Amino acid sequence: MPNKENAKKAMRQTAKRADHIKDIKAEIKSLRVKLRKMVDAKNLVEATNVAQLVGKKFDKAMAKGIFKKNTVARYKSRFMKKVNALKTK
Repeated sequence: MPNKENAKKAMRQTAKRADHIKDIKAEIKSLRVKLRKMVDAKNLVEATNVAQLVGKKFDKAMAKGIFKKNTVARYKSRFMKKVNALKTK
């Protein structure tokens, strides 16, 4: 345990920040699972809506430094490829 007040505060801030980041990542992951289920069920309308929401959440997380830019681009590219494949069928 830290002895100094500023070290104690830094520890509190780190724990609070980690919890916040964990919540955001969990929300994004649950939306990704939901999107995957919509794509598997071939539900185009809902899949498109969820894809927009996931993209928005990813962009916000990237802006806050939770995900790296290329990671977000890779995920978005993959799920949009699956959604667009539904549109062509």
